[in-house]
Amino acid sequence: MEYLNFEMPIKELEDQLAKCVEIGKESEIDVTETCSKIEKKLEKAKKDIYKNLTPWQRVQLSRHPNRPYTLDYIKALCGDTFMELHGDRNVSDDKAMIGGLGKIGDQSFMFIGQQKGFNTKTRQYRNFGMANPEGYRKALRLMKMAEKFGIPVVTFVDTPGAYPGLEAEERGQGEAIARNILEMTRLKTQIITIVIGEGASGGAIGIGVGDRVYMMENTWYTVISPESCSSILWRSWEFKEQAAEALKLTSEDMKKLKLIDGIIKEPVGGAHADREGAFDIVRKQILKAFDEVKDLDEATLIAERMDKYANMGVYKEK
Repeated sequence: MEYLNFEMPIKELEDQLAKCVEIGKESEIDVTETCSKIEKKLEKAKKDIYKNLTPWQRVQLSRHPNRPYTLDYIKALCGDTFMELHGDRNVSDDKAMIGGLGKIGDQSFMFIGQQKGFNTKTRQYRNFGMANPEGYRKALRLMKMAEKFGIPVVTFVDTPGAYPGLEAEERGQGEAIARNILEMTRLKTQIITIVIGEGASGGAIGIGVGDRVYMMENTWYTVISPESCSSILWRSWEFKEQAAEALKLTSEDMKKLKLIDGIIKEPVGGAHADREGAFDIVRKQILKAFDEVKDLDEATLIAERMDKYANMGVYKEK
């Protein structure tokens, strides 16, 4: 397990507990009471640290290398029923955007999401979760397929942004994302969106328009990363913590601004600390959200979705 800087007090207590248990096994000394005291200290330290996280610390947790990614959630939710579908039928198969059919119980879903890698080789293979235009076009192709067969769509958002390379712009990155936003607002099937990690810029909103949009507790969702915001406003990445605070990017901020429908509480320590617990919470939230919208007719579903986004923000007409 890797630890972030603010988690070091937890690491120290866990090391103490492990050492205490080891002493108990290797000697005849009764260390039960000592271990119990350390466990209580550890539990208190976790509660104190994780209930008072700053926006920047939540950004760090969203990027934790042990945090579950899209395929981890899909495999946990669907098991062997998931069938990945490939290609945009135009350019290529973007490995940063994955999608396919799967079942939770007896209900079929079309799952779509950005996928990151867990080591150097897979991070390059997945392009660090940054999709090209063909990735967004693949996502749209799968959404339209789901619409055709009346299958609800579940999208998992986890990206530092759409790929900003020259070749991506040449193939119409902006158009691809804009097309997805337009088509998702009027898709004739249910859409449930969950931010499971990073939710940056148009790269996130390109698959982020939904009837129900949720953020996991230790995730962020905004127009730009704290580092990039810092480099623009202060000409340095050193002010990323202030930028994270100013951007109002946490799940609590998004809920207060009425930009999301709910927050999915994570196990103490984050989704990476209890992956099975996180999978179970997400499964229940998806089924609960689907139950809320499954009986709406197409006209009502689309009207409510469009009204939801039309009412966001504050503006003044002259």
